[in-house]
Amino acid sequence: MEYILLMIGFIFLIKGADLFVEGSCNLARFLKVPSVIIGLTIVAMGTSAPEASVSIRAAFTGNNEIALSNIIGSNIFNGLIVVGICAFLASFKTDRTILKKDLPFNIIVTFILLIMLFDGKLSRLEGIFLILLMIIYLGRMIYEAICHQQNEDNTKTRSLLTSILFIVLGLAFVILGGQQVVDQACIIARNLGVSENFIGLTIVAIGTSLPELVTSIVATKKGESGLALGNAIGSNIFNILFILGCSATLSPLTVINESIIDCIILLVSSILLYLFAKTNKSMNRKEGLLCILLYIIYTAYLFIR
Repeated sequence: MEYILLMIGFIFLIKGADLFVEGSCNLARFLKVPSVIIGLTIVAMGTSAPEASVSIRAAFTGNNEIALSNIIGSNIFNGLIVVGICAFLASFKTDRTILKKDLPFNIIVTFILLIMLFDGKLSRLEGIFLILLMIIYLGRMIYEAICHQQNEDNTKTRSLLTSILFIVLGLAFVILGGQQVVDQACIIARNLGVSENFIGLTIVAIGTSLPELVTSIVATKKGESGLALGNAIGSNIFNILFILGCSATLSPLTVINESIIDCIILLVSSILLYLFAKTNKSMNRKEGLLCILLYIIYTAYLFIR
């Protein structure tokens, strides 16, 4: 029964994120907000809504291992699987802004998180610091987007009321789904004698990263595979700065040794992704396949551990 409820939770998460993103994008177009801002902020945040729901709720209920491991696991999945699959399906050029600013910033943010974890906890003060970094990062993105604003197309949008309804329903589904996923994952972990850290790094992390994966694959099929890198990196930065920031601010997180090791792996994978993207300023199918293989090796390591 727990597995059925877990699957129902994932369905709510995915459908909720889909409704939230669609409603938010339509609202942004209705208000004539530049599309680049939609992509860098609303879409990245929308596809990270499941991670936010799961980690913040887990922090509230004292499941610190899931709150932290969900974010680290999701970020590793985004960098290696989401980008890897899209690069494997279709090679893409690396956007200059992402290469020069967002990818290096992602590495810096991951390194800052690693330093914070070494003392065995993520305190409220550190959580507030992460949130402040997120505000600065968003401010920079919005400022640059406005400075380089282009004329928007006349894409047909839904009505204002429909857009708001989609946003409300989407958030409701995400919250309910997040509640189910955390509750059932903890039950399954206890029944199987598996640590909550392992469940958070695998089942929960992959499940909450499905919106990023689906969004990126759809973009690839439409010939816009380069968006996969921006979506993944934007979500990873949002996951660390905002979601972990909020989780730690609301309820300080206790850190286990395994989480430090996983964060080191995340940092290495982030650097590797940057090097792949920088080489010839593109990512090809061989690099995408290598990313996928590295994730498989990482998953095997988790089973052995």
